[in-house]
Amino acid sequence: MIEPENEEISIIRQCELLGINRSVYYYEAVSECQANLDIMRQLDIQYTQTPFYGVLRMHQHILSLGYNVNIKRIRRLLRLMGLMAIYPKKKLSTANPDSKIYPYLLRNIPIERTNQVWSCDITYIPMEKGFLYLVAVIDWFSRFIISWRISNTLDASFCVEALQEALNKGKPDIFNTDQGSQFTSNDFTNCLKANNIQISMDGRGRCLDNVFVERLWRTVKQEYVYLNSIKDGKELWHGLDNYFKFYNEKRFHQSLDYRTPIQVYNS
Repeated sequence: MIEPENEEISIIRQCELLGINRSVYYYEAVSECQANLDIMRQLDIQYTQTPFYGVLRMHQHILSLGYNVNIKRIRRLLRLMGLMAIYPKKKLSTANPDSKIYPYLLRNIPIERTNQVWSCDITYIPMEKGFLYLVAVIDWFSRFIISWRISNTLDASFCVEALQEALNKGKPDIFNTDQGSQFTSNDFTNCLKANNIQISMDGRGRCLDNVFVERLWRTVKQEYVYLNSIKDGKELWHGLDNYFKFYNEKRFHQSLDYRTPIQVYNS
């Protein structure tokens, strides 16, 4: 892209021509000291392997790598990353009284066709000098990635943008998420209700209710994020754009009888 001080074409027009979201141009990584960024990367790598590790085990893992940190620091960084151990546990937080929690609708329901169930989730993406958050919408039957967004905050707006883009391409019968504040927000749920989509939400502590998105995050990180040194938001956007095209159009899935997601989604 042309630098702003030399531009003959506006940033808005450049983004339109390149087919990227304008907000990507302005993304800045969330800042932490380099030591914390190194620890967060190790936490993320370990989480993809052992998502059932809580704060205590994560603390011991980081200590075993030679970092001299206390448990409070590990707890803060895990919260910043949005990581929580996946196992049945007591209710530790109170839901926002203005946010309705919807029941889980998918227990014992066979997934037999595309656009029957879509799902959405957020994950942490480490970079050289910071990190961003990634949200994606996936079709359960085909594993097709319908839309995605990156953001430097965990507010609901980038999730709503991803949802609106996905709904421009199709509409599911049921949309499933966890009980995160982004997905219980009125902006998000009203968008679903306006399109007559049934809303389903994971039960607290249930690790398998949104298993397809959890598998997607592990795949994205092992096949793209951990194999590359990502410098900034623009590089991350282009890298994810290329990876998701590969994932949808060229990556053969054993669970799909070695077909690609787009083949199944369009069949």
